[in-house]
Amino acid sequence: MSASVKSLLSSLSSPGPHRVMRGNLGIAGQPGVVFTPEQGLNLPAVAFGHGWLTGVGNYRRLLEHLASWGFVAAAPDTERGPIPSHLNLATDLLTTLDICTGVRLGEGKISVHPDRLALAGHGMGAGAAVIAATRREVAAVAALFPAPTAPAAESLAPGLETPALIVAGAQDIDSVGSNALPLASAWGGPAVLRTVDKASHNGIVEGRRALAALGAGKHEPRTDRTTRGLLVGYLLYQLLGDKTYKPFADPEAVIPHTEPVDPDAPHEPEPHAPSKRQLLHVVQMLRK
Repeated sequence: MSASVKSLLSSLSSPGPHRVMRGNLGIAGQPGVVFTPEQGLNLPAVAFGHGWLTGVGNYRRLLEHLASWGFVAAAPDTERGPIPSHLNLATDLLTTLDICTGVRLGEGKISVHPDRLALAGHGMGAGAAVIAATRREVAAVAALFPAPTAPAAESLAPGLETPALIVAGAQDIDSVGSNALPLASAWGGPAVLRTVDKASHNGIVEGRRALAALGAGKHEPRTDRTTRGLLVGYLLYQLLGDKTYKPFADPEAVIPHTEPVDPDAPHEPEPHAPSKRQLLHVVQMLRK
């Protein structure tokens, strides 16, 4: 293991050098929040989609962390109910990017470069980010612990040449709640698939949430820290071209607390679990 990569991950998992400011996207007509560095021009921006039965408040530390490393991090706070529209969340992610690029933030001290944009998300929000990426060219997509959506993100992935980071939990990458493997296998452009050691798919969700009533696991601080480091390193390389962080875009690099995964290698499915096709059918029936 490269000592430099180990030290980079440790650094990237801790808050960055920028003081963080918070704003309200609702002022521009889109419910949600935006976190930014105190000032900076031509900054990179990330629009982030939340997971099922969560909201932006469950990702505050993640969004603040991105801002502390120089990103404008914005998240729509919509589609929070039990039967959300993934298409609508994708539309809101694109609206959020439009606000970031079209509105001067921070009393005019902050601007976003139109070529330094990324779409990201957790769970269903990761799928919504993929859907959004089919409608607008961005520099990178980050799918954190992606979950099945309708339409299926993996059905759209072959048409995407955008670089992608796909992160999954080592404990449940083969479960019905994760589509990380088929998403990475189908991706048209360069994709990195990594599992986080001892992580579950809801480990990055902060605070109490409705999912707890359904038996979802608790917040996992180590999962959260590692995922933050992977995300920031990947985006610093893809959006800013900083070669210091090139290992985070290398599908074979050895990075602490993670394992690279070949999505086309044989994987044993979870025994007796319903298929992803069956799950998507249920979701589609519920919407009718």
